[in-house]
Amino acid sequence: MNVADAMTPRSEVVTVTIPGTRDDALEYLQEQAFSSVPVIKETDEGEEFRGIISRDALIESPDEDQLALLVEEVPAISGDTSIEAAAQVMVEDGERRLPIVDGQLKGIITVTDVIRSIANGDVDGDKVVDELANRDINCVYEGTPLTVAERELSHANVPYGVVLGDDGDMSGMLTEVDIIAVARVVEGEDDTGDSIANQDDDWAWEGIKAVGGRYMPTRNVELPVEPVREFMTAEVVTVNKRRTAEEAAQLMIEHDIEQIPLLSGDELTGIVRDIDLLRGL
Repeated sequence: MNVADAMTPRSEVVTVTIPGTRDDALEYLQEQAFSSVPVIKETDEGEEFRGIISRDALIESPDEDQLALLVEEVPAISGDTSIEAAAQVMVEDGERRLPIVDGQLKGIITVTDVIRSIANGDVDGDKVVDELANRDINCVYEGTPLTVAERELSHANVPYGVVLGDDGDMSGMLTEVDIIAVARVVEGEDDTGDSIANQDDDWAWEGIKAVGGRYMPTRNVELPVEPVREFMTAEVVTVNKRRTAEEAAQLMIEHDIEQIPLLSGDELTGIVRDIDLLRGL
């Protein structure tokens, strides 16, 4: 099976155009719950593919408003590339979507498109998830303010956090999609001042925002400070170690999720991300 058989054709790909502003991309990512959006530029010779705008770029560069400066270059492939070869590029380069380019943008193939191919049995999905799961699990406490939880996900370099309650057991799942869904664009503020938080508060984010040379957006993109439990998904889809990659892929497509906790009985023993299923190819 080739990527041309699984890709989203250009006629169905929603893009943003440069010149433009971060609002254009943020609105699209919030509405579609995608991890990134393709960027094009109209030229005298026609449409030219320039790269992508990711959720990470919007959150990590809060003071940059111009789309052209937020664009990330990604490797391009041709339509006759095999699904397995495309999966290998995604895994090795850490890209969630690859443009199919032949002079102009012909379509996009995403991690989700490959997962759908696995779920449909179009490519090999016989490996058991216990062999593919990652044993390092990123976790976050349900009482953590969302602003702090976003930094935890960013520093861990993963798009999710398994949420733990007071008893240490899994109580939900927080993802980048949940975070970007409640992000708010704030315009026209030149300075936030020294601090707008109570410095006596244990979670006074404004008082520590410059630690490590990184800080949460306080001007262009603002996140709620309420605890994670108010934004997490409480009903978590899980999988046991005997399930196959094909079955896990079917759950991901059915529930529109990118990762599934792996359980042994009631014990959390790993995490199966969509990229892990691609690695199995």
